[in-house]
Amino acid sequence: MTMTSRLRILLAEDEEAMRDYLAGALQNAGYEVVAVDRGTEAVPLLESQHFDLLLSDIVMPEMDGIELAQRCNDISPRTKIMFITGFAAVTLKANRDLPKAKVLSKPFHLRDLVLEVERMFEDRHAPA
Repeated sequence: MTMTSRLRILLAEDEEAMRDYLAGALQNAGYEVVAVDRGTEAVPLLESQHFDLLLSDIVMPEMDGIELAQRCNDISPRTKIMFITGFAAVTLKANRDLPKAKVLSKPFHLRDLVLEVERMFEDRHAPA
């Protein structure tokens, strides 16, 4: 898959090992990744830069992923949203609060994450 411009992903994940792991996998797949450890750090980045995708853990300190996604929708409505979580109940809440967001449940394979991200942008060149 050739990309005319690299997709930019903002990754918000409070667990350092997971954040490094995900960022590395996405960079290896050809994406440009900016990683932060909390939602409150992600908001100013959303306000000042363009991101194609917000990839966020749901359970984080200070601001959870759902609140972050809602702020993202306000700031940058064209940014797509994908959640990663290990909690089934949280997945249900995310689906209810943000029905357009994709939820990927932990544990997952890195190739599944990359495939899901690719799927989200398959229609990128289609007329809106």
